[in-house]
Amino acid sequence: MSVETVKLTGKPVAEHLRANIKIRVARLNERNIIPTILIIRVGNKEDDVFYERSILKNCSLLGIKGSVKELPENVSTEELIKIIEDANDHDNIHGIMMFRPLPEHLDEKVILEKMNPKKDIDGMTPVNLEKIFEGDDSGFSPCTPKAVIEMLKYYDIPLQGANVVVAGRSLVVGKPLSMLLLKENATVTICHSKTKNMSSITSRADIVVAAIGKAKFMDEEYFTESSIVIDVGVNDDGKGKICGDVDYDNTLGKVKALTPPTGGVGTITTTILLEQAVRACE
Repeated sequence: MSVETVKLTGKPVAEHLRANIKIRVARLNERNIIPTILIIRVGNKEDDVFYERSILKNCSLLGIKGSVKELPENVSTEELIKIIEDANDHDNIHGIMMFRPLPEHLDEKVILEKMNPKKDIDGMTPVNLEKIFEGDDSGFSPCTPKAVIEMLKYYDIPLQGANVVVAGRSLVVGKPLSMLLLKENATVTICHSKTKNMSSITSRADIVVAAIGKAKFMDEEYFTESSIVIDVGVNDDGKGKICGDVDYDNTLGKVKALTPPTGGVGTITTTILLEQAVRACE
């Protein structure tokens, strides 16, 4: 049986958030302050360069100044720490964003500990992650989990008391998202690649967030006609096209609501990053 699936697109959510950002940037401009971010990129990975362009494009649309520090693949931990500490000390840099994962020879844990949490607009530092687990709003959240929450709120999807399954347990999405959902009084179950009979768990949920990192991993058997499905996966489908963790074509028309593989949560993520930059500046 086919149902009319509501497509949850990210564009209206991002536009709603941007309108608020522009007002706040204008207020800062009145005080001769321009919110400024530093993007640190090690190497030349295609995904990173693509996301970087998106960030810079959105910066120019919102009146935020963005600059890039591009470093060679063989940069040392000490050299990278020096760049981060210089940015920490620079009064005119309000936010720092660093692409991860870093090359294996770099000590990511040590490097992140050196970043000023008040400038960590991507929510990567131990201090900011700790605040999420404590339910403390004063820190910065990782952008993708925050984007998921903003999407659900924008589309008036009730979270209080909702049964939510998060498929994925990474420190970038799954774990912090679970904490943010708990703060909204949702009942949260975390599944992962080792979960037995995952479809029997997800099919009982009101909301399923797919963050497992495997192309088209979840098909219609994971859901019911009343499922609301948020797909944060970004994968190559093997034919050079972007796909999510959900098999979109086989799931569309069989669930209540679904995000598309492109133009979904990812559209909101960059806007969250820049909203946090403005908040850091404020």
